[in-house]
Amino acid sequence: MPAIDVKDINNNVKNTIQLSDVIFKSSASDAVVHTAVRSYLANQRQGTHATKTRAMVKGGGKKPWKQKHTGRARHGSIRSPLWRGGGITFGPQPRDYSIKLPKKQKKAALYKALTLKLADGEIFVIDSLPLEKPKTKQMVDILDKLGFASKTVLIVVSDRDTNVMLSTRNIPTAAVITVSDLNAYHIASSNIVLFTSDAIMKLQQSISSEVEVSI
Repeated sequence: MPAIDVKDINNNVKNTIQLSDVIFKSSASDAVVHTAVRSYLANQRQGTHATKTRAMVKGGGKKPWKQKHTGRARHGSIRSPLWRGGGITFGPQPRDYSIKLPKKQKKAALYKALTLKLADGEIFVIDSLPLEKPKTKQMVDILDKLGFASKTVLIVVSDRDTNVMLSTRNIPTAAVITVSDLNAYHIASSNIVLFTSDAIMKLQQSISSEVEVSI
């Protein structure tokens, strides 16, 4: 069972906690992370792009000139794709880009992403983020002391914390997410994943409850 140090905001080690083998020693294929990332990005697309075909363009009901004896090419409508202002041939139309994944596959991807991050030494745990009020400068100082100043950091909290979220929203290299919203894409797209101790305990407790239910 892997273990990890828990640090305070001054980068001092406070204690050590054991990590779940189910989450942080996943034997799933790396490909499941790729599939989950593709699904997440595809599901963000609205798919509302559209162009007008010749049937949708207003006007053009009358034949511009007679078929023969004009010396010009034959045309049936000024809304032909050949004409300026005409319809678009094979242009994009509204469509659904979403890729649906089973819940088990999403969790497998999440656990594998965390496993790979831990193996690369990119997962850290902090005992707490004691912010009494929203203060961007204080959050920047905390990240600097932890050595994350030049890296993209995903801060994982147990529940929605307004002070932490407001203190982080103006830092372009940092983002905050709750345990319940955590997914493989956010983990894979960050250099560092920083858990609060409450968040990592909540994550591991959710696994324990799942195992009990399945039994």
